[in-house]
Amino acid sequence: MLSSVLLLLLLISGSQADYYGFVYSYSAKDLQAGGFPTVARYLYSFSTCAEVDAQVCGNGCNFSEITLNKIQEISGEWCQKERLVTSVNNGSQLSQFGFSGGNWTDNRNGIASFRVQMQDEGGIRSDTGKPNTSPLTTVLPVLRVPSNCQRNISLLAFDPDGDEIRCRDAQNASECDVCTPAPVIDLSSSCALTFSPTSSSNEGSYAVQLMMEDVAGQTITLTQANGGMSQRYTGDVLNKIPVQFVFKVDPVAPSCTEGVYLPRFLPPTPDNGAKISTTINQTLEITVRAEASQSEITDLLFSGPYNVIRSESGSGTFTLTWTPSDSEGGLSHPICFVVRANFSSSVLTSDLRCVVVTVAENSAAAVTTTGPTTSTPTAAVGITTARPPTTSTTSISTAANQTTPEPGPYYVIALNAKISATVSLINDKEALAQLIKEELISYGLPQTISIRILSSGSLEVKNAT
Repeated sequence: MLSSVLLLLLLISGSQADYYGFVYSYSAKDLQAGGFPTVARYLYSFSTCAEVDAQVCGNGCNFSEITLNKIQEISGEWCQKERLVTSVNNGSQLSQFGFSGGNWTDNRNGIASFRVQMQDEGGIRSDTGKPNTSPLTTVLPVLRVPSNCQRNISLLAFDPDGDEIRCRDAQNASECDVCTPAPVIDLSSSCALTFSPTSSSNEGSYAVQLMMEDVAGQTITLTQANGGMSQRYTGDVLNKIPVQFVFKVDPVAPSCTEGVYLPRFLPPTPDNGAKISTTINQTLEITVRAEASQSEITDLLFSGPYNVIRSESGSGTFTLTWTPSDSEGGLSHPICFVVRANFSSSVLTSDLRCVVVTVAENSAAAVTTTGPTTSTPTAAVGITTARPPTTSTTSISTAANQTTPEPGPYYVIALNAKISATVSLINDKEALAQLIKEELISYGLPQTISIRILSSGSLEVKNAT
């Protein structure tokens, strides 16, 4: 990985452009033949997609070592692209790396050149049995607020390992070239940004340079491929990732009430921080609805996997559609979005909302949640069962006129399930598990089966006898 980073350093230092930010993450899948597949994700934001290519790839990205995938481009404003670097980890040592280069877009806090630093803790953890995964997040290249409106923005901060995540301003020469924080926002350790109304003299763009860290919640042992071992104690930092973007303070809005000039989200838009589970090759649709009675909603801006497709189906109604591929299975993927509106010559945006989509590598149950409520979950479950291996496979659907299968014994060899629920996967696992159990029993499985939904969204089915 280090050689790739040095290449980026040389190319980025070669020319000037309007830089709008950067986000990095590092994820590990479950053990496979040869080791733990890992994915490092680099998100670059510049004023145009051509500038991203020029900064990262020199004369172009038409060679195998570097491929940049466009996430979204807003003409005349910014472009965000991602680079994915895959490898296999059998227990690597702690690594720190970074790069620096061209010009931040004009900003009020005097940041000229950019610099980023990352830290990956690659040893095999004693508590999870796999390499550490960094905090996962994403952000739009530009977040906007009217100068007269109080706004509280919760940045996405998700850790698949269950570690605590902390945020802080970048603070030394390895993390930022000039480290002056944006004076118009306050950052909490829980990764929340607070903006309070300010005078028109403070309107303009600010460079935001944050560090997001995951810290050990207990003593863990890390094992390297060479047999070396080390320990990390409660509170020790494991991974560090940079989160950089532009914070723009716009002229005053006629009203700060959401739904009037500023877009307000409506159901069924998922709650901020919602966890969504899906499977490889299963198409996921996220519906986003918003209203603004006195302004015109014009667009949905988002940051997420490059192959997410944005579509519009009427004023204020958008859909993000994504079909995860094999390479995206076994990982969690952040998606963040805002709705944009115009009033006269002003641009107004909604709050930032983010979700985390976890993609199972098998056909385990896919559960979509939109935050905790007291609603009763509903399900549509399709089950494939089979006699012992010498016999043919019988498919069973949920149709009411489906023929009852011949007597067992039957074994569940694949479970394709989609549960649409407005309950929390975290807080209502038992209710969802009971629902799935009842469906399985209705198809002839024994009453003694036990169902457990794992933290990854996968389903564990056992016979208690």
